[in-house]
Amino acid sequence: MKKSIIILSAALALASCVSMDMTPLSQGNSDSWYTTETELNMAVNEFYVLGYWDYLLPQEQWSDNFTYRNTNRNAILEGTVNGQTWDSNVIWQQAYKLIARANSLLDKIDRAREKGMAEDQVKRYEAEAYFARACKYGDLLTFFGDVPYIDTYQTIQEAMNNGRTAKATVIEKMYADFDKAIESLPSDWGTNAVHATKGAAYAMKARYALYMGDWATAAEAADNCIKLKNYTLEADYADIFWQSTGLIKEKIFAIPRSIESSVVLEQWYVNNSLPRNAGGYAAYTPSWDLFAAYLCTDGKPIDESPLFDSLNPFKNRDPRCAKTIVEFNTQHCGFDFDPSPAATQVYNYSTGAKQSNQDSRAVNQYASYNGLLLKKGVDASWTENGKQVQNDYIMMRYADVLLMYAEAKIELNQIDASVLDAINQVRARAYGVSASSVALYPAVTSTDQATLRQTVRLERRVELAFESLRYCDLIRWRLAEKALNKFNYINLAPTDCLDKVVNKGFWFWGMTPQIDEDGMADFAPLKAAGLCEEGAKRNFPARQYLMPIPTHDIELSNNNLTNNEGY
Repeated sequence: MKKSIIILSAALALASCVSMDMTPLSQGNSDSWYTTETELNMAVNEFYVLGYWDYLLPQEQWSDNFTYRNTNRNAILEGTVNGQTWDSNVIWQQAYKLIARANSLLDKIDRAREKGMAEDQVKRYEAEAYFARACKYGDLLTFFGDVPYIDTYQTIQEAMNNGRTAKATVIEKMYADFDKAIESLPSDWGTNAVHATKGAAYAMKARYALYMGDWATAAEAADNCIKLKNYTLEADYADIFWQSTGLIKEKIFAIPRSIESSVVLEQWYVNNSLPRNAGGYAAYTPSWDLFAAYLCTDGKPIDESPLFDSLNPFKNRDPRCAKTIVEFNTQHCGFDFDPSPAATQVYNYSTGAKQSNQDSRAVNQYASYNGLLLKKGVDASWTENGKQVQNDYIMMRYADVLLMYAEAKIELNQIDASVLDAINQVRARAYGVSASSVALYPAVTSTDQATLRQTVRLERRVELAFESLRYCDLIRWRLAEKALNKFNYINLAPTDCLDKVVNKGFWFWGMTPQIDEDGMADFAPLKAAGLCEEGAKRNFPARQYLMPIPTHDIELSNNNLTNNEGY
C-alpha cells in the first residue's frame, strides 16, 4: 500500500494523498486499496498499533501517585509546558495520525461495497474506524479543548487552513462515532481479542463523557456495558496485571504486548520499576501520597482509624495497598525487601544466603528515595528474557466501568442500590469476597451525595493506581492545582535517617499524616519534626488544565489555529 497520507503535525496530521502516478498497477496503492477482505483487515489491524494508544502511559508520572527520586522529571510537574513539549506534542500527533487512518478507510470503503462485499462485513470494518476516531477525538478534547475536527481526507492546503472546532460540536460528533461503532461491532471477537468490541465502545464512550462532565451520557453508556454481561471482575486483584495472565473477562480493551513480536514494555519503565537487588534502578516508585490514601480494613482513613500503625504502615490496610506497593520484609523479585538504612544485608532466595542490600540507601545511594517500590504487575519474570516484558497494555477494564457508572449516578444525584453495589463489587473483590458478604469487608452504605463523591474518587485512586488514569481524574475534578502544587516527600539521607528515625523507633513514619477531605495527606508535620525531608516540589499552573497546541502546527496554519489561554 502506497502510504501517501501526509501528516500535518506536520499541519494537523491530516493532509490528503497527492498522486504522482508512480506506483505500478500491479502493486497495492491508495487508488485501489480498501476493496478486499485482506486489504481491510490489514487496514484495521493498523488501528491497534501500540503507538497510537500508549502515549497516555506516562500519565501516572504527571500525578501525585508517583515519585522519581528527588526530581519531577517532566515539564508537566515542573509547570513549564509549552508548545514544544514532547508530552503534549505526541498526544496531538498520534491522535491525528490515527484519525487520518480512520478517515482514509471511511472515505474509500465503498469500493468494497462496489466489489460485492457483504454489508454486515463492511459495517464491521467501518465500526472499527468509527471507534478509533471517536477515541482519538476524546483524547484531543480532554487535553486540548477545542480542536480542529476533520472527518475526511483533505489537501495539504485545506489542512493548513483549519481552525479549531467548538468543543461541544466535537463532543456530539464523537458520540455519534461511538454510537455507529456500537451498532456494528461484535460483542466478542473470540481469539481476535485485540480488536474493539461493542463493550469497549460503550466503556470508552462512558470514559470520555465522564471527562466532559456529561454525567447522563456516562451513566447510560457504562450501564449499557454492564448490561451486556460479557465482563466480570477477576477473583484476585493482583492477577489482572501479571504478564503471564493474558486474556481475562475483566479486560474490556487491551493491546497485548509480545516478546515474540518485539512489542515489549519500554526498558526505561522495566529497569526503573525493578528493585536494585534484582538489577533494576528502583526509581519509578509510588509516592507517599498514594501510600497514605489506602483505607484501613475498617473503611476509615489512616488518621481516623485506630487500626493504623505508622510504624507498621501496611498492617490492617486495604489489601490493594500491598498488591500495589511492595510490603516491607516480604519477598519481591527473589529477595526480601527492606529499605531501612539499618538493613545492610538481605536474603537472596536464589542463593539461599544473605547479601549486600542494594535496596537500602545506606548501601546504594540510588536506592528508592522514599523507601517504596511498585509491585503492581512487577514480578521476578521481569528479570528474564533480557528484561523483555510483555504485560498487556490495559486501556479499559470492568472495575473502571463499575466505578464510572457509580460516579456518574452520584453526580446526577440518582443514588440507589445499583450505585452502592457497583462500588462494593470493586471493593469486595479487593478483599477476595463477594459484595454481599458485608461483614467481611468495609462495605459502602452511605447514600449522601457528598460522602459518596469522596468515596468513589478515593476508590478510583486506589483501584486504578498506576493505570495512567489519575492525572485525567485530577484534571476533570479540578483538583490538579491542589494535588500538583505540593512537595514529594522522601526519607532523610541514610545517616540522618538511621540516627533520627530508625534508632529512635520512628521507622517508617514517626507520626500519622493527616488526611483532608479530598483524601490527600499532609506530611509537613513529619518534615517539621525532622523525620523526613522534602523532595521536588510539583508545580501546576492553572493554564495547564489544557495543554498548548503544538507550535509547529500553529506556524503552519495560516494563523487559523489559535492557542489555549496562557501559552
